[in-house]
Amino acid sequence: MPKKTSVEAIKALREKTSASINDVRDALNAAGGDEAKALALLRKRGTVIAEKRSGRATGQGRVEAYVHHDGRLGALVEVNCETDFVARTPEFLQFCRDIAMHVAAMSPAHLQAEDVPAEERQGASAISLLEQPFGKDQATTVKDLLKGLIAKTGENVVIRRFVKFGLGEATT
Repeated sequence: MPKKTSVEAIKALREKTSASINDVRDALNAAGGDEAKALALLRKRGTVIAEKRSGRATGQGRVEAYVHHDGRLGALVEVNCETDFVARTPEFLQFCRDIAMHVAAMSPAHLQAEDVPAEERQGASAISLLEQPFGKDQATTVKDLLKGLIAKTGENVVIRRFVKFGLGEATT
């Protein structure tokens, strides 16, 4: 008979991942209680869910603004999802705020690596938003963060577009 996963272990992993209790419990059980293995299983599951949802229409969402405290730097992002219900959830709202702040801080030039012109491809991960390490957690990329949100909400979520404004910066 398999060993029961402790409530504390489930709670700790759920706080790290925001995955559902059932998903966390199943991952911990499959990993034999090893948190690192369970985390890898949850990431893999999130990737599979994101791939399944990628073709679904995203007609709802949010435009989020971030303006730095001194008023000299700002960013706008449009993040789309399938329903207005998900667009109002705390997780979606936080994701939008985090991405707007990330754009302001990290200055990505393109959404994804495929959008980078051939002559600039050498540093594509540094200038494409989805490939950049996430500002608040350098161990994960923006793409991984997006996949996690898709897995949590069960809907397709897309970062549609973004723009950064800096006082005195040249426009392109």
